[in-house]
Amino acid sequence: MDILHPPGWARPKGYSNGIAASGRMVFVSGMVGWDEQERFQATDLIGQVRRALANVVAVLKEGGAQPEHIVRMTWYLRDKRAYLAAGREIGAAYREIIGKHFPAMTAIEVTDLIEDAALVEIEVTAVLP
Repeated sequence: MDILHPPGWARPKGYSNGIAASGRMVFVSGMVGWDEQERFQATDLIGQVRRALANVVAVLKEGGAQPEHIVRMTWYLRDKRAYLAAGREIGAAYREIIGKHFPAMTAIEVTDLIEDAALVEIEVTAVLP
C-alpha cells in the first residue's frame, strides 16, 4: 500500500489524498452506530461514531482484514457543524479504534439516513496484500 501525496501539497489532516494498493478487496457496507441487535445505545454523535467504527472493524475482521487494510472511507453525516465541532473527540475515537492509519476519506453531509436514529454512516473499502 502506497500513500499518494503530490510534491508541494500541504499535508492533509486525518486522511490521505490517495492510496495505491493491490490484493484481495473487502467492501464494508455503511455501518451506523447501533449494536449487534440493531439497537442504538448512543444518541450522540461521538457515541455513534465510536460504535459505527467498531462495527466496521468487526466486519473487516470477518473478511480477514484489519483497520490498516482500509484504503477508502466515506462518512455520511446528518450534521456537518456537529461533526466539525466534535473534531477532537471524533479524532480520539478514530485513533483508539482504527489507529494511526489514515486512508483516502470523504465526508458528506446528507439530509437524512435510512435509519431514523442514525447520525452517521461509515462505509469502507479495504485491500489485503
